[in-house]
Amino acid sequence: MSVCSTRTDTAPVVVHAEEETDVARAVPARRAEYATVRHCARTALRAIDVPPGPLPRGAGGAPVWPAEVVGSMTHCRGYRAAAVARTVHVRSLGIDAEPDEPLPRGVLELVTRPGERAALPLLQRSRPGVHWDRLTFSAKESVYKAWFPLTGRWLDFDDAEVHLTPDGGLVAELLVPGPRVDGAPLTRFTGRWSVASGIITTAVVVPAGSD
Repeated sequence: MSVCSTRTDTAPVVVHAEEETDVARAVPARRAEYATVRHCARTALRAIDVPPGPLPRGAGGAPVWPAEVVGSMTHCRGYRAAAVARTVHVRSLGIDAEPDEPLPRGVLELVTRPGERAALPLLQRSRPGVHWDRLTFSAKESVYKAWFPLTGRWLDFDDAEVHLTPDGGLVAELLVPGPRVDGAPLTRFTGRWSVASGIITTAVVVPAGSD
C-alpha cells in the first residue's frame, strides 16, 4: 500500500480533461483542492508502479481507479491525502481526515449510535486532548469509503457501530449484512486512527483473504 499527503495545494493546478466536468463550475479553492488530492493519488500510484492517469468521480462520487487498484482520497482544511493498493493485496480501503476540533452542535446525535455516544466520556478521560466525537465521525467516513466499492450501496451512520481504543485502534461492527469478500461474509472493518498537528486521520483496510 502507498500513501501520499500534503498540507498545501499544488501549483499550478492541473486537472485532466476527463476530470474537468467534476470541477467545471467549481470556485478556485475547490478546484485546487480537487487537483491536489488527485496529485497525491497519482504520486501514490507511481509508488506501486501503476501509471498515473485521470481519476474522475464515478458512482456515488467515489474516484474511478485503474484496473486492479483500490484507493481512497480525503481532504479537509489544511490537509489532502490519498492511499492506494493493488487488489492482490487489499480488497478495499478507506481513509478520512478531519480538523481536530469538536463536531458542530447537534451533529453528534445525527451521526452516532447510542453505544458510541455512551463510550465518549470514558474515552475522553483516557485521552482528554482528543476530540472523540469528531474522531468517531471520521471513522464512520472511512468505513463508508471502504464499504461502497465492495457493495455499490449506501451505508447509513446507524448501520455500523464504531469502537475506538486510546492506543489508536478502530473496529467497526456491521449491523447490516455485509458483502462476501474472498468467499466469506464481511462482518467488520478494522483500522487505525491518529491525531497530529491539528488533524484527525482514520483508515480502515480489508486485506485480501480477510473475513
